[in-house]
Amino acid sequence: MTQQTAYRPRRSVLYMPSSNERALEKAKTLPVDALILDLEDAVAPDAKDAARENACAAVRSGEYGRRELAIRVNGIGSQWHDADLAAAVAAGPDAVVVPKVGSADEVRSLVAAMESAGAPAHTRLWAMVETPVAVLHAEEIARASDRLASLVLGTNDLYKELGATFAPGRAAVQTSLQLAVLAARAAGVAVLDGVYNDVKDADGFLAEARQGRELGFDGKTLIHPGQVEPCNEVFAPSPAQVEEAEAVIAAFEAAQVEGRGVATLNGRLIENLHVDTARKVLATAEAIAALS
Repeated sequence: MTQQTAYRPRRSVLYMPSSNERALEKAKTLPVDALILDLEDAVAPDAKDAARENACAAVRSGEYGRRELAIRVNGIGSQWHDADLAAAVAAGPDAVVVPKVGSADEVRSLVAAMESAGAPAHTRLWAMVETPVAVLHAEEIARASDRLASLVLGTNDLYKELGATFAPGRAAVQTSLQLAVLAARAAGVAVLDGVYNDVKDADGFLAEARQGRELGFDGKTLIHPGQVEPCNEVFAPSPAQVEEAEAVIAAFEAAQVEGRGVATLNGRLIENLHVDTARKVLATAEAIAALS
């Protein structure tokens, strides 16, 4: 059964190394929709404990405004995972992000561990999809628990696991990206695109963000504050799209008043499915506007 979840803007989702207190402080001022306070890849082994404390303190601080806060724990089976998960759940973030989730059983085990540790209802699970096994079981993963709110693509690890080479256009992982989006939509959960590694290549980032939007992703994970604003723009409806959506709804409603089940707008047939899409555009725009 498809989950029904209210839309929450996740256009820009920035990884922040929780061992870096200056970065955590700066994050309070960024126009980002969500922050992933990272305990995994961005944190050296000897800084794991301090990073955990910093991330939990940041969540408890109440100083991040409307930004969604997630904590990425170290992976299942690592020496830090259990302590990370227990501490994160106790802090009560919006989500706990778990890397390399490979099956529905792992989702259920993670949810059981979260609930055993007293996870509040608002603390959801975001499962990272970053291996071939995860891609091939993405729908099962997405449907495994009502606590799971989002799939997060880990494209760097996916390239590594596939033995693929990165190139503009991401041909090597396009099938994986599309399967993840299909799985998320089938399950009614959000889905976030992977990171773009070259922080100095603004044009390349913009092209990849646009590709992600065209594929159907809700937003993109980021590694640098400079990527936030262009990402927000790409994943928000443009003024022209909002205007068109309003026109579609108005044309259809006028047709209904006249007893017709379809309408035309600028020579294009308008049916219920087009109205549903238009309403989603307006709801997205309204949710984004409410953030400012």
